[in-house]
Amino acid sequence: MAEVDTAALAQQLAACGTTHVVWVPDSELGTLEPHLGPAIRLIRACREGEAVAVAAGLLLGGARPVVVCQSTGFFEAGDAFRNVVKDLGLPLFLVIGYRGGQALAAGQGRDSAARYLLPVLAAWDLVHVVLGPGEDLSALCRLYRRTQAEHTAAAAVIVE
Repeated sequence: MAEVDTAALAQQLAACGTTHVVWVPDSELGTLEPHLGPAIRLIRACREGEAVAVAAGLLLGGARPVVVCQSTGFFEAGDAFRNVVKDLGLPLFLVIGYRGGQALAAGQGRDSAARYLLPVLAAWDLVHVVLGPGEDLSALCRLYRRTQAEHTAAAAVIVE
């Protein structure tokens, strides 16, 4: 299976003007760290719900953070996400690793995390773009800019 191009992902995050990446390194997205340049500060969280809360504080302080997590971490962060996005109305942007997404697309997926990610995003009414291996990641930056202009939350789902 093809791997996530984390160097290209880091370039897109920089192009968007991201100031911070808040994450719990996991799966293939865990290789992002060495590609982040000096303009993007990395903040490691203990849990994904904590990452969402830290990003909310950064947003309130005028920064432009992105939360990076795996699909299972997004599930874990549900209550924090609900509060930050639905109650506070903050324009949180997430990059979510779609664990098992390639296997699911090939008809070999047995991982429930893969089966439930897109329906969960739909249930949250979260605007998102799904980006597979080898796809142009510039759609991430376009979605980021759109959601920041509209002051809404969104996610780039990176198929793993």
